[in-house]
Parts: sequence; C-alpha cells; structure tokens
Amino acid sequence: MNHHFVREKRIDITRLANGLTVATEPMPEIATATLGVWIGAGSRHEQAHEHGLSHLIEHMAFKGTERRSARRIAEDIENVGGDINAATSVESTSYTARVLGENADLALDVLGDILTASLFDPVELAREKGVILQEYAAVEDTPDDLVYDAFMETAFPGQAIGRPILGTPDTIARFDGETIRAFLAREYAPGKMVVAAAGDVDHGQIVELAERSFGAIPAVPLREPEPGIYRGGERRIARRLEQANIVLGLPGLSFKDQGYYATHLFAHILGGGLTSRLWHEVRETRGLAYSIEAFHWPFSDCGLFGVGAGTAGKDVAELMEVTLACMRKATEDIGEAEMIRAKAQMKVALLTALETPGGRLERIARQLLSWGRIIPSEEIVQKVDALTVEQVREAGRCLLQGAPTLAAIGPLKGLPPLADIAQALRP
Repeated sequence: MNHHFVREKRIDITRLANGLTVATEPMPEIATATLGVWIGAGSRHEQAHEHGLSHLIEHMAFKGTERRSARRIAEDIENVGGDINAATSVESTSYTARVLGENADLALDVLGDILTASLFDPVELAREKGVILQEYAAVEDTPDDLVYDAFMETAFPGQAIGRPILGTPDTIARFDGETIRAFLAREYAPGKMVVAAAGDVDHGQIVELAERSFGAIPAVPLREPEPGIYRGGERRIARRLEQANIVLGLPGLSFKDQGYYATHLFAHILGGGLTSRLWHEVRETRGLAYSIEAFHWPFSDCGLFGVGAGTAGKDVAELMEVTLACMRKATEDIGEAEMIRAKAQMKVALLTALETPGGRLERIARQLLSWGRIIPSEEIVQKVDALTVEQVREAGRCLLQGAPTLAAIGPLKGLPPLADIAQALRP
C-alpha cells in the first residue's frame, strides 16, 4: 500500500440549523483559500419549461445584487488578487472563489451575496440571454460538441437528464425573474447545499460566515429528480463536413452501484489512455482517427458508457468494425498487465485531484452531496485493488448486453444500421 493514500488531512464538518453543511480542510502549506458553495441541483432538476434555467442562473449570479453591481462583484474579488467562477452540471451547480487566506471572509460574503440577494435585473437578464444564445450557436457550429448533446438526448429521450444544459432558444427567451426565483426557492434548499473551504482556512470562522450568509435560508422539503431511464436508439445528422463525429454508447452504472469501479476500469482499459486498446488499434495501428476515447459517466441513479471518435467519411465503416471488435475482445481477454496499469493510473488521478485546494474542495462537496460523508482515499483504493481480471471482463460483458445508443454527425454513408451494431456487440 502506498501510504500517501492514507494520509488524509483533517476535515471538519458542521451542519447549520437549516440543514446546510459547512466543511473545511486546512492545508497549512497553502497561503490561499479556495471557497465554494455547491448545490445539489442541476439541469436534471429542471421541469420542461425550465430547460436551461440552471445554466442561466449561474450566469446571472454575477450580474448584480442588492449591495453590489456586476462591476463591484468582480472588483471586490480581483482587488485582493482573487478570482471567482461558477459551473453547472447535470446534477449540481457550484460557485467558487480563490483568495488569500486573509480574505476568506470577503470571498464568502460575495458568494453569499450573489446566492441570496441577486436582483435579476431585466436589462442584465436580456443581455445575458444573448450571451447564452451565442454559446448555444457555438455548440451548433461545433460537431464534436453537438454530437455528445445528441448522444445524451438519444440515450435518455424526453427526460431532463438527457437535455442539453444550455437549453434552447425558445426556453431561454421565456425566462424571467419570477421563473428564476421560483426555481431557487424550490431547488436551492439548504438541505442540499454545501459550503466548503480548503487551504488557509479556519473552520470556526467559515461556520460563522456561512451562518451569516446562509443561515436565514428557510429549510424546505428536498425534491428528488425524476429517475433517469435509459432508452437508447439512434440519431444521425447528415452534414457536408470533412469528418464524421460518432458516439456509440450503452447503459452504464450509477456511482453508487457496486460494480462502478469495475466498469470504470473496463472503460479505461478500452479507451482511456495512450496504451488503451482503442487508441493503439484505431489511432496508432490503423490511423483511422486523430483521437478516440471510451468513457463512463456515472450519475446518482444511472450511468452511461460510450466510445467517441471522429474520422473521415471514407473510414466510417472500418472505424466502426474495428471499434466493435475491440469492445468484444476486451470482454474476453483483458489481462493482468492491463489491470495493473489501469489501477495505477486511477490512483495517480485520485492523488492528483487532491494536490490543490480546488481539487480537495470539489471532493469534499461532491461526496457530502452524494454520500453524506467524506470517503477516505484508502477506502477507494482498497476497492480498486480488490478488483480481479474476471470482474472487469464481466463488467464489460454486462455493458455490451445493453441496447446501444448511436449519435453521429457528418458524412455517414458507411455507418452500419443500429441493429447490425447491436448484433456485433454481442460477445
């Protein structure tokens, strides 16, 4: 056992009366403080008429509050050398700031201000809608991004979990301040909010600041999103492009599923690095694609496994044939050397993520939202180390039994029918 995995730093956790969780991880060797607020609400928590609202709220958080203009929000952080950011995902939204430790109080005050007192001024709202529409147009003009949106929509049709995070021009145009406030009151519940800080921080101070900024938010019943139900199918978008962008997928596992780590290792061995099977066969041996990847996206109640690549129109048929053969073969003959390498790469990825305050902050927040506790690195490593070759092969065989999802954009003449792909996946 590499003892780096068991040298966990101290993490202090306090829950406020309204249910909000405060967690800190002091890092004595770090002079900066990274602070954030994570909310267990993202695009899959939107109703149909709210499609894209989580992302718009993230943008609007920086556009002015009762105490600060948009300019002053940026100045208050940047005047002390800090930076501030936000991100929206399928299942969560985060707002983070990094400053010197001595300015942690300022950073958390700004974060509290934007999350509890934003004005959602109609002029700023109209302007930001325009910005998001430009972002939407950029995706539409980028086939290797658009294909993944089409992939998710096809895997989970008619469901919030499958809808693109950005929304659509129609839904974006209808949003107003009232819609935003209703979503915040319903989904930004303190029971699924985590205030986390790492670096040069003091737990008592952060708890006091969090109480001041967020303690008055009323506790409300927690609302679970609709379960994600994988369906599968295909979406082919023929376009006059130089390349065909193709994503082939299958139902994956939740990160809470017992087989998650075996499935993750299977994906990594298949297409997770320069020594992976797909990279070696598709890129290095045959030159069919500039890059190819296999991935496993886990959610709280479901997951999605897939392979994505771009290739010339004339090579589509061969790319699919080789990819399908690699997927089948991996379920039969993954070896011990590949397992050792994949396990080592997973451990390095785990440690690397914990080498910065931002990485530790994200680990704390995500695990508390998902599990209600911090999972020690040692526990994760033990589960990975315990995996056998046969367990990873079996994880692959289980994946390949699922109904496939296919999304493709570009010159697609050589792309085989979905029924043929499904048949070719059977070991």
